[in-house]
Amino acid sequence: MAEAFNDKTLTADKSARYAEVAQEIASVLDGEDNLTARMATVASMLASSFDHYFWTGFYVVDPTRDRELVVGPYQGTLGCLRIAYGRGVCGTAAATGQTQLVEDVHAFAGHIACDSRSASEIVVPVFDAAGALLAVFDVDSDKPAAFDAVDQEGLETILKATFA
Repeated sequence: MAEAFNDKTLTADKSARYAEVAQEIASVLDGEDNLTARMATVASMLASSFDHYFWTGFYVVDPTRDRELVVGPYQGTLGCLRIAYGRGVCGTAAATGQTQLVEDVHAFAGHIACDSRSASEIVVPVFDAAGALLAVFDVDSDKPAAFDAVDQEGLETILKATFA
């Protein structure tokens, strides 16, 4: 019974932290309209807010190449430079427009191993106010099954409020 209580407590704590960091991000970015500055701030603030984050950043739609993402602002080890739509977790999120929540990246068909220590991943598509894809926001963990519905809801809420 204590384990279930702890799980609920951890979930509530994580939800509360996402709500807090959402307010912090909104406050810091108030009045800033530069897209790169906004992305760099979001990546930095989220990376420093959660212990289960290993790599945190954006892959941005490259307007000069058809259906390709290019690495944007991030925190962590070296990231992949370019990812085609439909390739790996990030490319799948870009191609489908849907958040990808992957408990075991090694079981994900076509996973791109930018860093072999990555074990689980969540990738959220980022849209502008008109609904056009701007980027995907990628978070990796070196722990399996590190992300859940709380992370998904928290990230989707923050990214929508920040970029749409």
